[in-house]
Amino acid sequence: MKKTITVLGKPTLDAGRRNFLKMSGVGAMVAGLALVGCNDDFEDVNTGIFDLGMGDVGVLNYAYALEQLEADFYTKVVNSFYTNASTAEKTVLTDIYHHEVIHRDFFKAALTGATSQVLPKLEFQYPNVNFSDRNSVLATAKALEDTGVAAYNAAGKFITNPDYLVIAGKIVSVEARHASAIRDMINPGTAAFSGDDVVDANGLDVAKEPKDVVAAAGGFFKTPFTWKERGIG
Repeated sequence: MKKTITVLGKPTLDAGRRNFLKMSGVGAMVAGLALVGCNDDFEDVNTGIFDLGMGDVGVLNYAYALEQLEADFYTKVVNSFYTNASTAEKTVLTDIYHHEVIHRDFFKAALTGATSQVLPKLEFQYPNVNFSDRNSVLATAKALEDTGVAAYNAAGKFITNPDYLVIAGKIVSVEARHASAIRDMINPGTAAFSGDDVVDANGLDVAKEPKDVVAAAGGFFKTPFTWKERGIG
């Protein structure tokens, strides 16, 4: 029996067995992490603006913020595909959408199981994105995916719990697949899927510090937050 995923208050996407299994996997992963837990050394500056916190809690909240952004963006994309989107493009973008929603829900569940200091649901804005235009949507998707990969690459060194580090490594590899797929949609059949702007001469992907990531993606965040430990806010 097929299940229906509801987005923005209305049923939009059909989720067959494959996606049901994906969603089921979230619970299994979180169950393992929740047993490990982490320290509640979160620092709330009591200004009314949420601070991501310290240590692994801060990193998890940081990842949760980025995954909320990606999930929100692709929700808008799949709810109303851009003009003349091909069947292949709809398939790829819909699969990415499912991944990002799962990533978002995974971090929320992991944080909830380890601390009471969980980043609230954020609001976003896309003032320069035309969701009806292919070039605008794919250019934004490329920027988000490249930034997401670079963010995970740099944040890994801040993670102390090896279980979280393993999960982060698995998620960033998926994000890199997304980035390559989007790049190939923009420039099919070329080397752009792993361009020199993201993969260096040593074959290593770009890494960006949290303050640089937030500066790059900050325009999309309508809900403000700080991460004092990493010099943000």
